[in-house]
Order: sequence, then structure tokens, then C-alpha cells
Amino acid sequence: MQQGLLLPVPYFLLTFTLPAELRQIASRNQKLIYNLLFCASAQATQKLARDPRFVGGQIGMIGVMHTWTRNLFYHPHVHYLVPGGGIGNDGYTWLPARRDFFLPVKALSKLFRAAFQRALRKTALYTQIPPKVWRREWVVHCKPVGNGQAALNYLAPYIDRVALSNRRLLSIDQRGSLETSQLTFQYRPSDTGQLKTCTLSVEHFIHRFLQHVLPRGFVKVRYFGFFGATLRSRLVTLQQSLLPDTDPQTELADQPTASTSPAPSWLDNMLCPKCGQIMLFQRRLCPLACRSP
Repeated sequence: MQQGLLLPVPYFLLTFTLPAELRQIASRNQKLIYNLLFCASAQATQKLARDPRFVGGQIGMIGVMHTWTRNLFYHPHVHYLVPGGGIGNDGYTWLPARRDFFLPVKALSKLFRAAFQRALRKTALYTQIPPKVWRREWVVHCKPVGNGQAALNYLAPYIDRVALSNRRLLSIDQRGSLETSQLTFQYRPSDTGQLKTCTLSVEHFIHRFLQHVLPRGFVKVRYFGFFGATLRSRLVTLQQSLLPDTDPQTELADQPTASTSPAPSWLDNMLCPKCGQIMLFQRRLCPLACRSP
């Protein structure tokens, strides 16, 4: 379904992370904090994107909630896949962002922190937050990811899978109780990329794993801006308007040997192996001459 939302423009991957001081409170109040994380990060991004110095219009965001590191530590953050541009005030004009720059992360970090603080102040949890949290910088990361297909492939495992797949489990030493039995799994840290192993007691492993079970009924994939349900009808028009200007009828007139038969079904949604864009059927080329075997 997400592939059908992709636009033929450069994409960016934004990541918003909760400070370490908030993780214990988040673990005890997951549904509330996760909802605030989504709302505050999306609000801050859309607000800054409307600044004419950057995009100057309404953007679209596909967000995915993520709570674990590769060694299963509790680390709540949200990823957003965002097209590099937005829709102007007229509701139709596309305003492209720079190919290698979307939004300034330092300014976005401040807006994110302020939006989260305002929302949390309305709850009973606000008095439990150390004041230093509101003075430190919050981690926001933004990077270009090409046409978005690679980022979708990166986010896909977080949508349907759990924190640890079976193939990463190396051994289980079942000796005695849960406290003495041990489990070993492998992981690859993002900083070094070198394969490592982690051995925990079964009891400790179960505790670490269950931290990442989301609250019942929680929606971990969310859509904002022009990807929202109320504006989804505009997407088809937007996708078509962003395609390169081609006139298939003119091309067919210039090519008398080309066939006007429809595209074969196997070509539907086929991606170019070089650039990753969806391939469009223009015409079928017929042989110039036929000869017997």
C-alpha cells in the first residue's frame, strides 16, 4: 500500500528520538507518550516546512513507531518518510525542496521539544519530568534517501515484524531456572556494522523483549499532511502532475512501426533497476522485417 503513495520526487528520512530521561516514564505510560511523540514531531515538521525559506507549503509524512535498538534496548523513536517538497496554498502547485536538504535539524529539534512540552504540560506526568530535559538538545536526524523505495524497504520490517527475528537467535542454554538459563543472539551495531553477540539470562531477555510490545489497539503507522485520509484523493492528481512531460500520441505518430497495443500485465508497477522509478509503458516496438528461419 505504501508503494502506491510514493511520488516521483526525492525523499528524506526524518527520525525523532525521545531523550533518555523520558524513557522510564514512556515505558510506564506508553500509549500516552507514544501518541505525544507522533503528534509533537509531525506538528513541528509541518510548521517548519511551511516557512517559505524551506518548502513553503503543506508536506506529506508517513510515520512508523519504533522502540528498540539492535540489541533490544528500549529506545523509543519515530521514523518519517517525507517527499522533498510540498503543495502550495492553492492546493495544487508543487513546491520542490532542495535535493540534498529538507529542513534544518537544529531548528526542528527546538520546535519538537517545545511542542512535546506543551502537550505534556496538559497531563499529570509533567511534574515528574526533570527540568533539565527542557534545556538540553533533542535528537532529530534528517537524511536524503533517493526516490523513497530504499527507505520503504528499510521501514517495512518495523511494520510487520517483532523486535527480534528467529534467525538472529544463536543458542538457548536451558539449565535450571529462568535466572540461570541463558540465551544468545546476534546483532549488528549501526555505528560499526560489525556482527556481535549478546548473551542474557532468559528472564532478562524476556523482560527486554516485552518492552517492545505496543499497547493494545495502538496504531504504529500514521499519515500526516497530504498523505492524510481526508486529502488522499489528491494524490493521484499530484502523482500524474509530477511525471515528466511526455505525449505518447505524438511519439506514436513519429514511429509508424510502433504498435498501439496495451501494456502487458507483467509490466504493472515495474521499477527501473537503475533509478528505482516506476516504469511507464509508451509503445510496443515491432520488428522492421520478418524472415523465415
